[in-house]
Amino acid sequence: MRRLFGFTLPVVGALMAAGAATAQDKPADQNPVALNGKHFLSQPLVTEIYTADPSAHVFDGKIYVYPSHDIDAGIPDDDLGSQYAMRDYRVLSMDAIGGKVTIGGVALSVEQVPWAKEFMWAPDAAYKNGTYYLYFPAKDKKGVFHIGVATSDKPVGPFKAEAKPIPGSFSIDPAVFTDADGSSYMYFGGIWGGQLQKWAKGHYDAGVGDTDLKQDDKPALSAKVAKLSPDMKTFAEKPRDVVILGQDGKPLLGGDHERRFFEASWMYKRGGTYYFTYSTGDTHFLAYATGDNPYGPFKYQGHFLLPVQGWTTHHSIVDWGGKTWLFYADNQLSGKNHLRNVKVTELHFNADSSIQTVDPFVP
Repeated sequence: MRRLFGFTLPVVGALMAAGAATAQDKPADQNPVALNGKHFLSQPLVTEIYTADPSAHVFDGKIYVYPSHDIDAGIPDDDLGSQYAMRDYRVLSMDAIGGKVTIGGVALSVEQVPWAKEFMWAPDAAYKNGTYYLYFPAKDKKGVFHIGVATSDKPVGPFKAEAKPIPGSFSIDPAVFTDADGSSYMYFGGIWGGQLQKWAKGHYDAGVGDTDLKQDDKPALSAKVAKLSPDMKTFAEKPRDVVILGQDGKPLLGGDHERRFFEASWMYKRGGTYYFTYSTGDTHFLAYATGDNPYGPFKYQGHFLLPVQGWTTHHSIVDWGGKTWLFYADNQLSGKNHLRNVKVTELHFNADSSIQTVDPFVP
């Protein structure tokens, strides 16, 4: 597996001072030097704990970020992501971008999920009729990823998990989008350690490889989308493919690693355009494709975040204060792929509604 900036550095002592954590971009002369010799575009939101995979939402006029909570489990890096052995969730909250960030208590831990055994990976959240919903992937007792749901009357939890995962769910990286008509959709899936390739035939096949289907000349594996039932706890339909088309109108191929879907779905709507955004995984870009409805198909448009320091790229996009913000993560604080820190920067659009590419570094 190709890794960016393949260095391992000591963890920053005490994760730096808590007072250094703000969401604002800082000038280079106030920035640590990155491993590539440049400076970081943005600084970590928090430094007391390691966080990644940020799903940001605005609830009741306040910003809440639902990240994964990285820990050091002493597991070496591998292609299945075994080193990402997270066990609980902590919610970040702030009154404004650039303001003080508060770290909530444990919102949900793996010990509180009856069906789950390990690997509480990237979550998301939603709100409906007075209830907050936390969606999360985890491996069951047999080592198979499914997606669970937990509820609370507070955005920071604590959340109470349902006894079983969402029926018909599989793989990782749930992202819930609610459209203007009130309908909610879940996008999910991830190849390699996310096991999406093992579900290619409609059922779990442990014998399928650990990366993808190794069919470079055939359509790439797709993320999945399913409309949620009114109770927000089940699928209202069988999940369908999120098809991404190239400029030739044909699906992107499995061998097109710089454009094809890998993981980290996020749906963002601007005007009447639906932006399906995702990570290309082993090539480390954030990419996007656009369509005119939540199901697609979506036409590939390009990259909008260049590779960060570290291996994984996972994000969210949210509007706040008349601007659009990109939440993402890198490993600035630790230099280790599995100990990451959440960041935020403004996202800009061109006149033709394309997204301007963000470079996570400055000279």
